[in-house]
Amino acid sequence: MRAVIAKHGIAARKSLGQNFLLDLNLTGRIARAAGPLADTTVVEIGSGPGALTRALLASGAKHVVAIERDGRCLAALAELAPAFPGRLALIAGDALALDPVDLSHAPRKIVANLPYNVATPLLLGWLDRITEYESLTLMFQREVAERLTAAPRSKSYGRLSVLVQWLTEPQILFDVPPRAFVPPPAVTSSIVRILPRAEPLAPADKGALERVTAAAFGQRRKMLRSSLKTLGVPVEQLLKQAAVSPTARAEELTVAEFCALARLAAKLIGH
Repeated sequence: MRAVIAKHGIAARKSLGQNFLLDLNLTGRIARAAGPLADTTVVEIGSGPGALTRALLASGAKHVVAIERDGRCLAALAELAPAFPGRLALIAGDALALDPVDLSHAPRKIVANLPYNVATPLLLGWLDRITEYESLTLMFQREVAERLTAAPRSKSYGRLSVLVQWLTEPQILFDVPPRAFVPPPAVTSSIVRILPRAEPLAPADKGALERVTAAAFGQRRKMLRSSLKTLGVPVEQLLKQAAVSPTARAEELTVAEFCALARLAAKLIGH
């Protein structure tokens, strides 16, 4: 992989959030963590020079769709395609502006070492069509991984925890040390497996849930009777109907309780 980087002059660019994972033992482990791939289309975001791409193809992925915006990396990936005829498709573009569902065939999985600067917005966008995926196996900063999997009453529990756990079951599989990357980032990374739920954890409108969690965690130190005032609904009535204490704080509520608040808030806003 170092020879590929040297040949194509691929120095990591901070503006693209690039930290290249070159450890082939680790890329193989990530590919295996995604489960059986023989009958699956794998979408990889930010393929870089192709270390994880190689591992996915070597692990038997039926088809890999590699989304990459860096032309230098696309040139390196193109050299890989002949070794796996008909199994690698390259998509030049910004993953934030693309929908992986429209670029791939089911059954599909996403497996990616996500650029840190866009990892969270990418995941939140994929939630809109989450049932189109069998699984997502993604690398995040350890801090973000802990937020995805956090339980109520923990310091990492927040809006991201609620929105992700409402529709999926996330699990941290293992950590990846900074030394595995070129250049090494300043933080430890974690591989997270995200399994879509067959049904949401509780009924709720996504827009309403986003508004309620934004209000609640936007002022997380305040009691809900204060923080939810920005919703523009009768807060005392809302909390009473949801059987939530007005003196509770956001971090104390379960995902199901947030869903109850979102359902009631949607009705009150509608009136």
